[in-house]
Amino acid sequence: MNKKKFSITLIISVIVLVLCCVFIYPLINKTNYGLDLQGGFEVLYEVRPLNEGDNIDSDMIYSTYQALLKRIDILGVSEPEITIEGTNRIRVRLAGITNIEEARRTISSTAVLSFRDYNDNLLMTSDVLGGTCKLVYDNSGRPAVSLNIKDTDKFYDVTKKVKNMTNNVIVIWLDYQDGDRYVDANCGDGNSRCLSAARVEQAFASDVIIQGNFTKDEAKKLTDLINSGALPTHMVELSSRTVEASFGENSLNKTLISGLIGIILVIILICSIYKFSGFIASIGLILYTFISFLLFYLIGGVLTLPGIAAMILGIGMAVDSCIICFERIKENLLIGKSLDKAFDIGNKNSLSSIIDANVTTIIVAIILFILGESSVKGFATMLIISIVVTILVMVYLVRFVLKLFVSTKVFENKTYLFIGLKKSKIVKSKEMIIPYEKCNFSKYNFKFMMIAFGFIVFGTVITLISKPNFGIDFTGGTSITINKYTDNLYDDIKNMIDDDYTIKSVNNDDGNINIVIDEVLEEDEISNLSNIIKEEYDLDSDIYVVSKVVKVELTKNAIKSLIFAIIGIVIYVSIRFKFNYAVSAIVALLHDVIITFLIFGVFKIEITSIFIAAILTIIGYSINDTIVTFDMIRENYKNKYNNHISKIDDLKDLVNISIRRCLYRTILTTITTLLPVVVLMIFGAEEIINFNIALFVGFIAGVYSSIFISNQIWYYLEKRKIERPKKIDDDDEISELKVKGINC
Repeated sequence: MNKKKFSITLIISVIVLVLCCVFIYPLINKTNYGLDLQGGFEVLYEVRPLNEGDNIDSDMIYSTYQALLKRIDILGVSEPEITIEGTNRIRVRLAGITNIEEARRTISSTAVLSFRDYNDNLLMTSDVLGGTCKLVYDNSGRPAVSLNIKDTDKFYDVTKKVKNMTNNVIVIWLDYQDGDRYVDANCGDGNSRCLSAARVEQAFASDVIIQGNFTKDEAKKLTDLINSGALPTHMVELSSRTVEASFGENSLNKTLISGLIGIILVIILICSIYKFSGFIASIGLILYTFISFLLFYLIGGVLTLPGIAAMILGIGMAVDSCIICFERIKENLLIGKSLDKAFDIGNKNSLSSIIDANVTTIIVAIILFILGESSVKGFATMLIISIVVTILVMVYLVRFVLKLFVSTKVFENKTYLFIGLKKSKIVKSKEMIIPYEKCNFSKYNFKFMMIAFGFIVFGTVITLISKPNFGIDFTGGTSITINKYTDNLYDDIKNMIDDDYTIKSVNNDDGNINIVIDEVLEEDEISNLSNIIKEEYDLDSDIYVVSKVVKVELTKNAIKSLIFAIIGIVIYVSIRFKFNYAVSAIVALLHDVIITFLIFGVFKIEITSIFIAAILTIIGYSINDTIVTFDMIRENYKNKYNNHISKIDDLKDLVNISIRRCLYRTILTTITTLLPVVVLMIFGAEEIINFNIALFVGFIAGVYSSIFISNQIWYYLEKRKIERPKKIDDDDEISELKVKGINC
């Protein structure tokens, strides 16, 4: 019966594995991709009133939003994203669009028609129009746009006036701007704001035909644009990003392959260490991946490179939950407990550590979602989903399935096959076996902290001298990434940009060229640049522009994120443990953050907004290891010392025992998390390499701080409490002065 139960459970588990593998790829294909994965256009606008002195209210913002929806319908984008941010901003994302420059013009155009004379003086506005304009054909069969005239009297008077002018030309402009001149405009060429110009030989009041060198498609889109109506506001571009489709596709392929390699390596590692338990955890890992993508798809999430990175990172963190549990089970098996008893105790003792660790990471992820910009929000969303699914699948479901196998008694005397523990290592002992007995961490605690302090001082000096390499997220400017290095192209870009602009840096990495300009390029300059790259060199590009307004906000939000994350962790750890634990944890986290920042500063690695996401992820993950050790300290404090220590030696012993018991699992959980990160560093998309470098450095720093800093800080705080002179109560002092036979 037990073998039958075992077989049925195993078959069901394998079926779940196969189904997840079969359906996960189609699910990934159905998920909405961000522009960094399929190319496209993203722009953030500040909405301003058309007339000076007017105020922007919610109705005006909404009207602008509705007008933009009509504009985007003209472009034929299947799944556009238009979001209102704050009180005066609108963000537009058009993933998958091919003609980016046309999209930029269509969206930002206010679609205000004006009629002007030869000298660009305003004659009349679009108020004279009525009904809708339509696509027609002129006498030569060429596409044109017909404008219906509503105010015929005014139009007649204006044309009569123009007829008598020396230069009797009436010019039709779309979104005329100060400085535009008819004599310099290539009127009617399809790219100029000057749509049409005609000589007026006699006054008339009929419909007006806009003629130019239009294709049928161009004339149709101009018709749709005019019919969509003028924008009620003026939109100023604050930041933008344009990514060619092949650029995004290449990034997607690299990242997915990296993710697959990372998953395989993690599965091989845990299966080799934990045998059958590792195999069931691997099935849970595949199920975790499938459910995470499914939930992301169901909520309508847009998958980005940082989002995939969060998913892959979550794989390592999901395995961590199993490792903590498995090592707890091993501890109880080592002292001779039966498999079912060891399994129950191990599950119970590990649960609080796992929940506490994941809750602190969720706190960080929520802060990232609230304060982060668009790509960071995608990362935070996937990270939250990953943590929730980790708790549901890797903590509860995997344990439930393993419990079923334990109940069959098939592994009763086969601990090596079940969890990788050889029988020869099992001893009959009433006390817990403490590994690494010769490691005296408390003896060298001061040296450990001095090593960290010395590196921080050294790194700070070097960073201050060389100055950190902040990206345009924090400095403002324009970043141009091209998928192939060409000397002539660089010369063309250098010659094209304004002399007032300074090329800040040029990097040639992995066949890509990245050019950073210290100023924000104008829309026309971006269009010209994009055309040169695409048409003359047949190359793909990623052009990212950040205004000085946005850079200030990103900087403020980065600082806020760090502060709020630290406050949130202090509050939670203080509630779940004690304030001394919280203080120790924060010191360790600051160590990890500072080390990571200094590594980037010393080696001049670019710091962008996604770096902040990496820093907060480091905070969330580093606290995991710290909490696991703190949980062990709390457990030993209760079980071995009955929540009371009065001797310094006992305090040292408590710290040493707790670190020794957690050392192996701390290192192992870090390795399983670092594996996907290292794979992403080597094989992943170039856009997130710096993000993964930050994680790599931060996780290693986190291991060091969890073992050598946080516990030692806690030790010093508790030591001060023991060494503090105890106050003598007045009653005690009086009783000591009473001498029998003398005092009554």
